[in-house]
Amino acid sequence: MGAGVVKRPTLLADGRELIYYDDPDTTLGPDRAVDARTLDARPATATMRRDVLTGDWVSIAAARQNRAFLPPAERDPLAPQTPTNPSEIPSRYDVAVFENKSPSFGPALATAHGSAPAAVDPPRDLDDLDAPGLGRTRTSVGRCEVVCFSPEHAGSFGTLSRTRARTVIEAWADRTAALSTLPGIQQVFPFENRGEAIGVTLPHPHGQIYAYPYITPRTAGLLRSIEREGDDLFARILEHERGGERMILEGEHWSAFVPFAARWPLEVHLLPHRHVADFAGTTDAERDELAGLYLRLLRGVDAVYDTPTPYIAAWHQAPVHAGRDSARLHLQLTSPRRAADKLKFLAGSEAAMGAWIGDIPPEASAARLREAVSTIPEVTA
Repeated sequence: MGAGVVKRPTLLADGRELIYYDDPDTTLGPDRAVDARTLDARPATATMRRDVLTGDWVSIAAARQNRAFLPPAERDPLAPQTPTNPSEIPSRYDVAVFENKSPSFGPALATAHGSAPAAVDPPRDLDDLDAPGLGRTRTSVGRCEVVCFSPEHAGSFGTLSRTRARTVIEAWADRTAALSTLPGIQQVFPFENRGEAIGVTLPHPHGQIYAYPYITPRTAGLLRSIEREGDDLFARILEHERGGERMILEGEHWSAFVPFAARWPLEVHLLPHRHVADFAGTTDAERDELAGLYLRLLRGVDAVYDTPTPYIAAWHQAPVHAGRDSARLHLQLTSPRRAADKLKFLAGSEAAMGAWIGDIPPEASAARLREAVSTIPEVTA
């Protein structure tokens, strides 16, 4: 793989996929322990229901109610297994990716070793999902994966070394390519939730990747905007922001800025300078620069206040089969933190009507972020 990363795929005891991604300078050997746990059968794939008022599909995934909630370090399900901690990952690792045990979206087909049943009523195609009618349901076909950034119990992407960050980026690209080929997948979404204020239930440094059977409402809206504004929309946005008062960081291949109409007290977009649809299409040079620049951005976000900032790091990618010449890969980093001890909660106007009211002018937010980022040296290790 790129940057000297080594990929080592295997299976967990119940047949779920587990993939190790070894750093180029790893101290780990090539062998990995076998997952010898005795596990219950995997749950049936969830069912999604169509909201006839909006056209959105809602996955009803009751198995998620049983997921781990803020366990102590000695019971961390994302740490390497020990004799007293039968976690999800049997060996020491650098970066590990595995299928979620209680996913919101599951397999379309019966999986290897009979570990998951075939979907009962999968979506036929996008036209099927868009058809009218009350009480419409489909099996929640797709994939949910956990991306473990480190074997350590606590941390986030921003606490990684540059080498490890580069390994995670390589994993994102590899999984985007692989998930895009699965039956019924329409969009792939890597993301990281950070902080209890966001709803994080595991402090272990990790993110997730969702592979959806539909084009998400956010991306559907983006495609409509591109149709209205023109296929070169992202190029014009970047040209508009570069050199302006909302710019935060600029490299050879990437730029970070606070968007013109930021909704959140802290919101940053990070775009590649050329058009690229998803991580799988990025070059080694783009991935190399992103590793350091993204770390510097995240560390700058944490430097705004005296304590770590909760955030959602959402990597928007073009759909698998639509808009690939116009919808550009980009990060949307958002935080509800509007002061050191205050959070923005979505109340009536935002939550019920989708009519946002900004608490902080984007230019003021950008000035504060730019000052914080300026205190962070370039990340070289």
